[in-house]
Amino acid sequence: MAHVISDECVSCGSCEGECPVGAISEGDGKYVIDADACIDCGACEAACPTGAISAE
Repeated sequence: MAHVISDECVSCGSCEGECPVGAISEGDGKYVIDADACIDCGACEAACPTGAISAE
């Protein structure tokens, strides 16, 4: 089960550098997580200042 980024994302990029497998990239208006690459470690969720990331 991968993590997802909601519309609460402010595109700050805090999560991208925390992902150990590089599954996060800048999307159209918000960051997105590649569900196939996500290892569900939760590092991005802890790094998000707006709480926009959660387990799917």
